[in-house]
Amino acid sequence: MPLKVFITGGTTGIGLALAKKYLSVGATVAVTGRSREKYDAIGENRLSFYQVDVADEVEMKKSIEDFISSNSGLDIVIANAGIGYSVKNAIPSFEESRRIFEVNVFGVMNTIAPALNYFKDQEHGHIVAISSIAGYNGLPGTSAYSASKSAVTKLFESYAIDFKRLNIDVTCIHPGFIDTPLTQRNHHPMPFIKTAEQAAEKFYEAIEKKKNYYAYPFFFASLVRILGALPRVLYIKLMQTRALNYSKK
Repeated sequence: MPLKVFITGGTTGIGLALAKKYLSVGATVAVTGRSREKYDAIGENRLSFYQVDVADEVEMKKSIEDFISSNSGLDIVIANAGIGYSVKNAIPSFEESRRIFEVNVFGVMNTIAPALNYFKDQEHGHIVAISSIAGYNGLPGTSAYSASKSAVTKLFESYAIDFKRLNIDVTCIHPGFIDTPLTQRNHHPMPFIKTAEQAAEKFYEAIEKKKNYYAYPFFFASLVRILGALPRVLYIKLMQTRALNYSKK
C-alpha cells in the first residue's frame, strides 16, 4: 500500500520539495499552509491541502484527524513549518520572537500530538521534524530562531529515546542554508547553500533509513558543531567580530 504522508508548511521550500518527492514514489500526500494562493500556484492535483496555522492546536488536530479518516491511515508526519525573523537585527522584535516560538516549537507539538495518538493505537508510525543547524549555537540576529530550533532538537532527542518502546520511529533533520523563501531574505553570505530539491533527496533518504539524526550539508554542519565545542566565552568573542556578526544595528 502507498505511504500516507502529512507535511506541514508544504506549499514552498523544503516542505514542497519533500511533498513532490513523496508523490514521485507513489505516496498519498497532504500539506498544510496558511495561503490558499500558494497551494493553487503549485498546480498539483494529487496533493491534498489543509489551510491551517500550525500554531492553532485545535485546527491542527482536526486537519490530521481528517487526513487519517479520509485516507484510512497515516504513516509519516513531517513537522516542517517554520518561520524566522523578517530582519536579523541586533535588537530583536519580541513580537516576532513570540510568534517564532509559537510556530517553530508549539507548532511542532501541535503537529505530532494527534499523529502520535494514532501511531500508538496502530503500534507503528514515523514522526519527523525539520530543525536547523542554526539550533547548534546562538547566532547573531537569530536569537529566537536559534533557540526554537535548539528546543526542537532536544525534544526529538527525548522522543527518540521514549518512543522506541512504542515502535514509533523518530527523525530530526538539521538543514544548513537551503534556497527557500526563508533564506532568500538573508543579507549575508550563505556558505554551502543547496537547493530545496537537493535537500529533499537527502532528507527523504534519511527518513527512509529511519535515522534519528541527520544534518546536511555534512561538512558545514561539522564546522558549526566545532564552533559549538569552543568555550562559550571564546565563541561569543569570535562571533562578535565584524567578519562574523552579520546582524544589523
